[in-house]
Amino acid sequence: MTIANKIVAITGAGRGIGRATAIHLAARGARLALGARSEAEIAAVAGEIEAAGGEAIYRATDVTKRDDLDALVGFACKRFGRLDVIVNNAGIGPLSRFDALEVDAWDAMIDVNLKGALYGIAAALPVFSRQDSGHVINVISTAGIKIMPTMGVYAATKNALRTATEALRQESGPRLRVTEVSPGFIDTTFADDTIGNADIKAAIQKRKQELAISPEAIARAIAFAIEQPGDVEIGSIVVRPTAQD
Repeated sequence: MTIANKIVAITGAGRGIGRATAIHLAARGARLALGARSEAEIAAVAGEIEAAGGEAIYRATDVTKRDDLDALVGFACKRFGRLDVIVNNAGIGPLSRFDALEVDAWDAMIDVNLKGALYGIAAALPVFSRQDSGHVINVISTAGIKIMPTMGVYAATKNALRTATEALRQESGPRLRVTEVSPGFIDTTFADDTIGNADIKAAIQKRKQELAISPEAIARAIAFAIEQPGDVEIGSIVVRPTAQD
């Protein structure tokens, strides 16, 4: 029941939940391979980890490109000799009503939130098969549990990933663990950076100010799933503010 010396790859590791998870796991002794589109952001996270005595490598990673996920997993294996966990965390949320016809944003969410996680799974599974061990952790969302206006496509991508995660869990056998983690309102810039509609953005920001919790809450949940004995699988974790509906 330990995280020390686990080799963990994390996508979307430059900020928010990914950054918090990287820092928390490193403090628990994990060795990390960090991926994100912004090399500057993940370099800063890796630098922070190393300054605290941890170990982290990083590689610019666009999860919409399958080769980038293969390269991130390969980078981890080359440096550390194996991969124990992949955290498919990268996600975007350009929320809008359907009648706004933000079709390009729909495509982007499908590419990042769904296909990006599937590419991560595809990159990690051959390694896990060779090792006869591994752990897939997919960061999903409570938006797929309680459907709200403006979140239709975003929630659809997350529920598609939820379905895929459960199917993978049932296929995985006794050596591969599979976990879905569904965050509620978390204090990150996740939605703020991509929402174009000023009214929707203002509503999200107001709601976040009222009840959002720290991304470290999700980091602790991910750590809890990882630290269980090999014969214990935490299938699903929902972490939301106590005040959230």
